[in-house]
Amino acid sequence: MSGAAIFIKDDLHISDVQVEVLVGILNLYSILGSAAAGRTSDWIGRRYTIVIAGAIFFAGALLMGFATNYSFLMFGRFVAGIGVGYAAMIAPVYIAEVSPASSRGFLTSFHEIFINGGILLGYVSNYAFSKLPTHLGWRMMLGVGAIPSVMLAVGVLAIPESPRWLVMQGRLGEARQVLEKISDTHEEAHLRLADIKQAAAIPEHCNDDIVQVSKQSHGEGVWKELLVHPTPAVRHILIAAVGIHFFQQITGIDAVVLYSPRIFEKAGITSKDKKLLATVAVGFVKTIFILVATFFLDRIGRRPLLLSSVAGMILSLGTLGVALTVIDHSHEKITWAVVLAIAMVLSYVAWFSIGMGPITWVYSSEIFPLRLRAQGASMGVAVNRVTSGVISMTFISLYKGITIGGAFFLFAGLATVAWVFFYTMLPETRGRTLEDMEVLFGKFYKWRSASEMLKSKSYDNHDLGKQVNGQDNTNGQIQLGPTKNQAN
Repeated sequence: MSGAAIFIKDDLHISDVQVEVLVGILNLYSILGSAAAGRTSDWIGRRYTIVIAGAIFFAGALLMGFATNYSFLMFGRFVAGIGVGYAAMIAPVYIAEVSPASSRGFLTSFHEIFINGGILLGYVSNYAFSKLPTHLGWRMMLGVGAIPSVMLAVGVLAIPESPRWLVMQGRLGEARQVLEKISDTHEEAHLRLADIKQAAAIPEHCNDDIVQVSKQSHGEGVWKELLVHPTPAVRHILIAAVGIHFFQQITGIDAVVLYSPRIFEKAGITSKDKKLLATVAVGFVKTIFILVATFFLDRIGRRPLLLSSVAGMILSLGTLGVALTVIDHSHEKITWAVVLAIAMVLSYVAWFSIGMGPITWVYSSEIFPLRLRAQGASMGVAVNRVTSGVISMTFISLYKGITIGGAFFLFAGLATVAWVFFYTMLPETRGRTLEDMEVLFGKFYKWRSASEMLKSKSYDNHDLGKQVNGQDNTNGQIQLGPTKNQAN
């Protein structure tokens, strides 16, 4: 959309406000998709929910490609937004549920890798299709998205269903078969199945292929447990998930991704070709650094990468604000300021991609208890999309109101707040099983004591539940998980 918006404005003769709405409204529409996806994935399974996402993507891309006017184009954005919401919620949840603890960060970050790969391909296709007549070029830029959506819907049929979802439905036999396929050894598959059964409140001695499960295994009552009467651990998890999604977007990434041609224009690049080529550089840098991040998520942990990433974003945003302010107040071209502004845009997306980008999806998909995971993840996605929608629908008005440099100073300030929040509230989850999370959370900024208890493995479930949450409310749901060797 970033490249297409240039040509849509010229072809359909729309205002800057209409451009803002067109660009950003998809994020608000996606809230409906993410909310529906949580319930859908508990009902029909993770795998078929991804198929539905692909089908909706396909329809949205074709509608936008064949749009004849602004209203038609907005309807296409609505359909595509539903697909975005479905995919954004279900993809990281599915990957987290099939991944072993030892490589969960690496595998779950694939979601963000291919988002960035898609952004890069979008920038490249924008440049390629910009050579076509204006009325045809932007329609091709948007319509070509139908191709990968078909690949997604067809390809996902070859993958197994989430073993955790199968257990929640009482289908232990199928879950056992899936775990044996995706685990290194039969013993590892057995241990993972035991952990999932315990989290689903299924007796360990129960080994039938089909067992009876409570109705809450199908998703009922989850919202009450999340929002009305959450335990301290669940409340902490919810705050962490919502917070990381909020700060990922409020710090301006969509303003840079969606409006990079305008930012480069403000920096002194006036040629449409050069602006589109500069956006290709943005996509290339994002993709390269997200690949770098995947190799460190499970080696050095989520917190070090996240805190380093946000610190780099603060520096880049502040420096970008300075460069754009100098350019804005100068009556002649200042080469060093132009070069600095372009370098800081690339630096910002690099720092974002090495931590904040992938870790948001990895972290929020792995911390919720099994029974709350689908709806909890959908809440995080909803906050992500609302915040993204607000930023992308107001960025032009924002920089016109407080200057382009002032807008990035504001983002730098918000990133500083984000760093403080992450430092105090987010525990390290590297190497922890998904069933460990309720033990790790619950003391908010005093989470380090729970982390030390998990490392020592010297406390039984009852004592850990009391010490982490201040009361004995484990109800058989909290357990320590396998040792590091077992998890591997």
